[in-house]
Parts: sequence; structure tokens; C-alpha cells
Amino acid sequence: MSSIPSATDATTWIAGLSPWPADGFGTERMRALLADLGDPQERYPAIHVVGTNGKSTTTRLTETLLLDAGLRVGAYLSPHVRCWGERIRVSGKEADFEAAAGAVRAAADARGATQFEALTASALLAFAEASVDAAVVEAGLGGRHDATNVLRSSVVVLTSVALDHMEVLGDSREQIAAEKLAVVRPGCVVVLGEAEWRELAEENGAGSVVVTARSNLALAVAAAEAFLGRPVDPHAAESITLPGRLERRGERPLEIWDGAHNLAGVGWLLPRLPEREYVVVCSILRDKRPGMMLEALSVLGPTLVATQSPHERCLPAAELAALGAAHFARAEAQPDPRAARRRAIELAGSGGAVLVTGSLYLLAELSDQHGDT
Repeated sequence: MSSIPSATDATTWIAGLSPWPADGFGTERMRALLADLGDPQERYPAIHVVGTNGKSTTTRLTETLLLDAGLRVGAYLSPHVRCWGERIRVSGKEADFEAAAGAVRAAADARGATQFEALTASALLAFAEASVDAAVVEAGLGGRHDATNVLRSSVVVLTSVALDHMEVLGDSREQIAAEKLAVVRPGCVVVLGEAEWRELAEENGAGSVVVTARSNLALAVAAAEAFLGRPVDPHAAESITLPGRLERRGERPLEIWDGAHNLAGVGWLLPRLPEREYVVVCSILRDKRPGMMLEALSVLGPTLVATQSPHERCLPAAELAALGAAHFARAEAQPDPRAARRRAIELAGSGGAVLVTGSLYLLAELSDQHGDT
């Protein structure tokens, strides 16, 4: 019998890996793994996208602008909503995720790699094997100790800085920005959506700093132009959408999915929603200041259906509903996401509106259960 893992086995293997390092954060194991694979990340230049919110969208927009400029481009994003294949893209399409994961499995197992390290290695090797001209890589958590902090980056994009992952990155925006901008390589261009980080970028060795508007498209245009050294056509990226980012999933009732997973993300979302009264379906991780998020979401309507994703840090639905009772006139707990969504649709009625939010892990769970409906 062949010992080569099947395609299905590769995805099952990735899904079963621990997302958290047992021995603390750091890049040593990741660098060793990449060395075992021939250091694929050294075979192409990269644009490294860090920040609290907006990283995936900025990554996709930058990818599209570089593709429009005639480059062969790899793009790496996280987390996914519909399938693991969303995370690794080559030439504007999802790569063969089974093959990409399978190609690193033996080396990753030998090194005891985490899930994110294995995923990152899969992407970086796939890009090298595809002979990309450029890779646009989204960081996972922070920057300094992130598995993506191994790139030959000529451009670094800092999308935004807000209070998130404070148990790992620090208790202030200044500490968090320092962790994220630790990925800056000497002489690279740093693109900022917030001018207050210019001095920090320069202290970390930036060759030049570009400050632009805080929109994801403005950041992507600045990043692509810095990489290419010439103007790009912003219109090429105007139609790009991502699953779970202000995504309309139904019309009667209006159903919108958005993975706003922290207070800053909710702040971005609220003014962009159509003006309606919403039934809010929500799952929030315990460390995301859920009470404050619920208070902000309560302006959308009086009804909350609290649920929970399978993520280990997810607040149980009953606890979330109890928090929500301080801000919503009606707060129900329904642990099963599918049942919670059905209940919200029932409460909204055909003429109402439903917002599913609080966690991309919730949206991924619903997508697994419902397919692409």
C-alpha cells in the first residue's frame, strides 16, 4: 500500500494541527522548516501586509493590481470562510490546496509545525514552484513572531492599529504597532494608513514611508505602485469582493455576513450597512472585549441571537446572551450556528434584515454547514 498521503488526507491533516505553538511564539521553527524545503521564500520578492483589520481585503486588492500590471502573483490570506483553498492563490486563482499542503506535510510533521506554520510553508513553497514574480502575504498575528516574518519583503503595508490580541501583542496601540512593524526590512518601503506610525517605521529601517488614505484600496494602490515603481490603474480592483466581508447572502430577508471580529471592525462595519433594523446573529471570542462589541452592535436593532463557533476561545452562547441582555431588549442563546441563523431569519421575517457577525470562524462554520447558500 502506498504511504503517500491522499489529497483528502492533506486537508484533514492541516485541519487537525494545533493553531497555537506549545513552546511560545517565534520564527525559529518556521525558518528551520523553510530551510528543509529549500528556502522557497527567497525565490521571489514580497509585499507583507500587517495590521489589525483590513489585511485580507488589502492583500486581495494588491494582488489584483499586480496581476493587472502583468505580473504572475501569489497571494496568501487568513483565515478562510468557505474553504481552505481561499488562503493560497496563484495567478488570480485558488491554488491546488491539497497538493500545496501535501508537499510540506512530511517536513512540517518532522518539525512539529503548528497549523499556521504549515499553511504558511505550503503557500510559500507553492509560490516558488509557480515561479511567481511577486507574493502578497498577509500576516497572521502581529508580526515580530509571526510565521510570515521570513519574507524577502520590498514593501510592508500597515493597514491599521487597534487594541486586539493584547495578551500577545501588548496593552497599547503603540506596543501593538511596534510588534507589527518589526517585520520591516532595512531599506523597504512602508505604506501606512495612519501617519502616527511614520517615526516607528523609520526607526525600524524603512527606506521610505508612504502615508495614504485609510481605505483598503488606497493602501493597495500605494503598495502596488511602490513595488512596481510606476502607477497602477485603481479601477482594476474596484470589483473585488471577499467572502464574509459585507457580503449579501440573501434579500428576503436581507441577510449580510461580515466577519467583524473586534471593536474596531464593528466600528468600520456599522456606517456601511444599509439602514435597516437588524436581528443580530453573533459569536465572539472571549478575548475580543465582547461586552463592548455587543454594546456597539445594539444600535442596529433590539434583538440578538447569540451563538458560538467551534473555536476554543469562543464565548459560550449562554454567556454571550447574558452579556447582550444589558444592551438588547431580546437576547436569545442558540449554541448551534445553523439553528441560530434559522431563528434570526424567523424573527426578522421576509421584510426584515439579519446581520451575521462577530467572528470569521462563525461564518466559516456556517459555510461548512450550508455550502454556498
